[in-house]
Amino acid sequence: MRRDEDDDAASDEALLAGIAEGDEWATVVFVRRYQRRIFGLALSTLGDPGLAEDIAQEVFIRVLRHAPIYDARRAAVSTWVFAIARNLVRDALRMRRATPIDPDDFLASGLVSTERSPADSAEIRDDVGRLRVALAQLPFEQRRVVVMAAMFGQTCAEIAVSESIPLGTAKGRLRLGMAKLRTLTEVSET
Repeated sequence: MRRDEDDDAASDEALLAGIAEGDEWATVVFVRRYQRRIFGLALSTLGDPGLAEDIAQEVFIRVLRHAPIYDARRAAVSTWVFAIARNLVRDALRMRRATPIDPDDFLASGLVSTERSPADSAEIRDDVGRLRVALAQLPFEQRRVVVMAAMFGQTCAEIAVSESIPLGTAKGRLRLGMAKLRTLTEVSET
């Protein structure tokens, strides 16, 4: 190992060349130079310290693996390293799936926005209450499809796949459910 004074003097290109040759000092200095920035990039995007740490580790594994084929004519070392990090973060975001929530559980959750005035909140609570009562009067299959479309933004094709029903059935349930909801909410408002 070399002294700390040499750490700042070494260029990224020289460190990467050292890494390609298996120089332990170059590897340590390179990791120290980039670890906080790579971790920060991953953390700020993903919001998960554990996953950000995994991403940073994978970045350095890829740098070590591909250091011998790095081409300085294509990009600066920092650009190359951050491109690897951005790609891994993007992959992690793609892999992250929203936790599925049963539409009936969602209706029972009773979410209330805190950004509105008390009067607006009371009116919305009344509307939500009327909507829940109306939804509860729908047949189960129609209620489920209406919630999946209205609350979760799923298309009829997505609903058909997730519920294992024909597309026409999903469309019919949605159309009938929405028509009944309109009727039920209009009657309760008068």
